[in-house]
Amino acid sequence: MAKKKVLIITYYWPPAGGPGVQRWLKFVKYLPEYDIDPIVYCPKNPNYAIIDESLSSGIPKEVTIIKQPIREPYRLASLLSKKSSKEISSGVIPKQEKQTFIQKLLLYVRGNFFIPDARKNWVKPSVKYLSDYIKKEQIETIITTGPPHSLHLIGLQLKEQLGVKWIADFRDPWTTIGYHKKLKLSKSSQKKHKQFEHDVLNAANQIIVTSENTKQEFALKTNKPITVITNGYDTHHIEKPVKDSKFTLSHIGSLLSERNPKQLWEALSELINENESFNKSFQLNLIGVVSEDVIQTLKNFKLSHHINNVGYVLHDEALKAQMQSRVLLMVEINSEDTKAIIPGKLFEYMASHTPIIAVGPNDTDVERIIKSTNTGRYFYYNQKEEIKSQILSYFEAYKSNTLTTQPIGLQQYSRKALTKLVSQLI
Repeated sequence: MAKKKVLIITYYWPPAGGPGVQRWLKFVKYLPEYDIDPIVYCPKNPNYAIIDESLSSGIPKEVTIIKQPIREPYRLASLLSKKSSKEISSGVIPKQEKQTFIQKLLLYVRGNFFIPDARKNWVKPSVKYLSDYIKKEQIETIITTGPPHSLHLIGLQLKEQLGVKWIADFRDPWTTIGYHKKLKLSKSSQKKHKQFEHDVLNAANQIIVTSENTKQEFALKTNKPITVITNGYDTHHIEKPVKDSKFTLSHIGSLLSERNPKQLWEALSELINENESFNKSFQLNLIGVVSEDVIQTLKNFKLSHHINNVGYVLHDEALKAQMQSRVLLMVEINSEDTKAIIPGKLFEYMASHTPIIAVGPNDTDVERIIKSTNTGRYFYYNQKEEIKSQILSYFEAYKSNTLTTQPIGLQQYSRKALTKLVSQLI
């Protein structure tokens, strides 16, 4: 029996770096095992904020990849300010009071002239190209994945024109995502976003989301079926490295301006001052893009001497760092808007068998997952004493060489198990 063809429309694809690319790279890897033949459609000349060539080795040799050119406004924006353009395109938006005139201008233009996002100009040529391709290849099912949510508009138009089965995959929410408030949207722009979101949610045959919170939000906006398929972890070829000799607390990923838990930094500062052994052993690894606001706050708490600011590393290096570290740190913005966000790295954190300390708002999917899998501890921003006590407890276990985790039920978050759920929807 011939495998069923499915067309996957994505913006992020290797050599793009960061978590956005890995979800569908891994689904594409395993879909053929469920009698599905994935065809990937992506831009020919994208302007990726982060490049990770190592991810290209994960593309299955037999997969069909088709590409079409895209006009990227961030290239024009970089003529005004390369640094500001790159920061905004990668999601690092400075606080309002610290924004330069150029940054304010770029945010206003991005928010009000490029709706739903800066890749909107790819919609029309993609629909034109793909409508012919779908008919020629007799494809019955298409999948769009966003952000960028403009890709869902490609799915919307193809659905209207051809009547294909359309699955819309939301890696993040749309109108309720935190950075929308920073885009200086006019009332008419906000209205357009909500209309696009409404049209997509009510035209797709099936919606996939990555968290229960997003499912609850979308269920109030559509009657279409919504399935939660989280991100996950995959098997890898990296040998387990020797643990760091120091008591390392490692944050892997972007630390944005608002991802700045002062109670945690204060707890660490107090432990350094109160405990000489901790002072000698402790190191805070920052692996990824870190905002100037966070760096300044760490200086204010006199933590500079304990910081190892590594910057962005390739995915394989990030996996190695997860296994080498003594404790892994996960921080989410303390806001209602971030309750639905489950960072993709959480699942790799859990699979590394390194204890996690997570700080974020209450009632999040992250809190439920960490508790149910017994992979670490979750704290709210105001729980300074509890955070301090847990770090000290981990430090004592580190000294006695007993610091590890005993995970429960991780298999459900393996990429292969998650792909099976996707295949059932297709």
